[in-house]
Amino acid sequence: MKKIVTRDGSETYYNEELYESYHSTSGAAEEAIKKYAEPCRIANFDRVRILDVCFGLGYNSAAALDAFRGKLIEITALENDPAVLDAIYSLDPPFRSYGLIKEAAKNKLCCDGKAVLKIIMGDARESIKTLGAYDFDVVFFDPFSPKKCPELWTVGFFSDIYAAMKNGGVLATYSCAKSVRENLTKAGFEVRDGHCVGRRSPSTLAISRHKL
Repeated sequence: MKKIVTRDGSETYYNEELYESYHSTSGAAEEAIKKYAEPCRIANFDRVRILDVCFGLGYNSAAALDAFRGKLIEITALENDPAVLDAIYSLDPPFRSYGLIKEAAKNKLCCDGKAVLKIIMGDARESIKTLGAYDFDVVFFDPFSPKKCPELWTVGFFSDIYAAMKNGGVLATYSCAKSVRENLTKAGFEVRDGHCVGRRSPSTLAISRHKL
C-alpha cells in the first residue's frame, strides 16, 4: 500500500493490488464526515448502534465518534484485511477520536466511557450472519468499488445487512451506480440521494422499511 495526501490535506492509502484508494482523493476526512456521519445524523442520536462494513482505516467510525453527543455509541466493524489495520498506526487524521480507532485496531475491542468499538475480522458476508436481527440504527457501507469488489454489492449481501437493521435505519454509501441502487431496492431498501461531495454525482442513502 502507498500513502497519499488527498485534497483536503488528510492522508489515505492507495491499494496497489486493486488500483483504488481507500478514500476519495478529493478529501479523505471530508468524505467520512460528509458522506457518512452527517447524512446519517449521528449527532442527533442519544444512543446509536452502527455497523461499519469494510472498516478500512477507520475514518468513517472516527467521524461518527467525533460527531456523537449522546449517552452511548456502539460500533461493530467488519474488516477482512489485517494489513489495512496495521496501516492505521502510521496515520494522524484530523479526528479527535482516532486514538480509539488505533486502540481498536490493536485489540479488536475498545471501550471508553460512552463509546464501544468492536472489530470482527473475516469475510463480511459471513460475519454479517453472526449478528442479531433488527439491531443497527446506521450502516456505513464502504467497500472497494463494485467494479473491483462486486461480491459485496449483491442483493444477497444487502439483504443480510437489511435484516440486521432496525426499521427506519439508514445505510450510507459513496456509490450511486445504477446497479447498486437496483440491488438495494431489491433487498427492501428505500433509496435516496445523499450529498454530493468532491464530485457532481450524489452518494446514496438507503432506508430500511421492515414490514412489521
